[in-house]
Amino acid sequence: MSDGAYRRVTRSIEVAVEPSYLEDQSEPDQRRYMWAYQVRIENRGTETVQLRMRHWRITDANGRVEEVHGEGVIGEQPVLRPGDVHEYASGCPLSTPSGFMGGTYDMETSTGERFAVEIPVFSLDSPYQERRLQ
Repeated sequence: MSDGAYRRVTRSIEVAVEPSYLEDQSEPDQRRYMWAYQVRIENRGTETVQLRMRHWRITDANGRVEEVHGEGVIGEQPVLRPGDVHEYASGCPLSTPSGFMGGTYDMETSTGERFAVEIPVFSLDSPYQERRLQ
């Protein structure tokens, strides 16, 4: 994960996200723009936690919002002991050349306490996004 990754720490759990535009999977003439994103979750705390649920909020350049809820990440509900790291990659299509994503992970401690960990909001920018100064 590069220093340019988007990062957020909640209750000693750091989430870092690094998006990248996928030119080879995008079709701008068909209004299909595709991104990949790499996620790194690190438990910097003293308690063991398990990632139970995810909630993403995806917003395109026209302000349309898609909410995505589900169990775990990519079919897993990883357990993170103090010092553990879990990494995964996923993707997101948009019908506009830019947008942004963010959300939360629902974590559970070994005692059954649940809490939300913030996923930093990150920008999805393609080379096809028109740039204007106001």
